[in-house]
Amino acid sequence: MNDGWTWRYDPEQQHVTGRLPAGVVTEVERLVAQLVELADSGVDITDLGNGPRHGGLRRMEAAGGWFHFLVAPRHRLIIIVRIVPPLDEP
Repeated sequence: MNDGWTWRYDPEQQHVTGRLPAGVVTEVERLVAQLVELADSGVDITDLGNGPRHGGLRRMEAAGGWFHFLVAPRHRLIIIVRIVPPLDEP
């Protein structure tokens, strides 16, 4: 059993990433991997990014756009729910 933090897409990768440019998805996944590393090192990541204080849906800039995610500390899980590409992307 892995006691470390992980991340996943919700409801599924295809729904969240859809027709997004690969560079945008790669950058979001890189940033989420950094969030996992921070959480694994003991940093409280529940208030990182923009959003309500003390948890809830968070927003973080990425690749000229942003992504929305949830932090589930009890499950040691970061959940990516939406990625918004830069406005100049198709």
